[in-house]
Amino acid sequence: MKSTVPSAWLVVAALIALSAVPVIGGTLRLVTVAMGIELIPGNGRFFAAPISVTIHILSVSVFCMFGAFQVSSSVRRQNPARHRRTGRVLVPVGMVAALSGLWLTLVYPPGDLDGPALFVFRVVFGTAMIVFLWLGFSAIRQRDIAAHRAWMIRALAIALGAGTQVFTHIPLSLFSDLNREAGRALAMGGGWVLNLSIAEWIIRRSSRRRSSAGAVAP
Repeated sequence: MKSTVPSAWLVVAALIALSAVPVIGGTLRLVTVAMGIELIPGNGRFFAAPISVTIHILSVSVFCMFGAFQVSSSVRRQNPARHRRTGRVLVPVGMVAALSGLWLTLVYPPGDLDGPALFVFRVVFGTAMIVFLWLGFSAIRQRDIAAHRAWMIRALAIALGAGTQVFTHIPLSLFSDLNREAGRALAMGGGWVLNLSIAEWIIRRSSRRRSSAGAVAP
């Protein structure tokens, strides 16, 4: 136990660090929108109706920050009651984050480099997050903890896409030829795909560990 608890908190710290970049960026976006300053490219499209983007940034920030504590089995076992209470809040908050993200995609005008491919990516991954949250909620109602944890990890992976996309956008800032609609779509989609790939690896690794533990149990 002494070795698993520190590693569990390292995972939580890493997830919080990944969340911090988009949370800080989202806060800056809200401040500039409130002031009517287009400091961040594409901010101007939110000036006329800032409520939706405010709801999205706040809900996804809460979901990511508190969700980081939820996915660790070791942290959950330390206080199961807190895990359940937090989960009852985070599922609807995650739904709001995903639905508001879809609303921004479908209703607001696109940014300068937001082409059709990125539109499709946002709709697909936003819808997937809603489905994953619902499946996770349904699984825990059926007392299927393993399935619940797997679906919630996948939902969190999508929500954390904005953090990973900061890094997948680095080539666009280094090479001007990549800074186009196609390049931005690949950078955004790559962030979601990378997160979901890591999530699947974590889920499968946990499943193998449970299987191994069950095989050696007397």
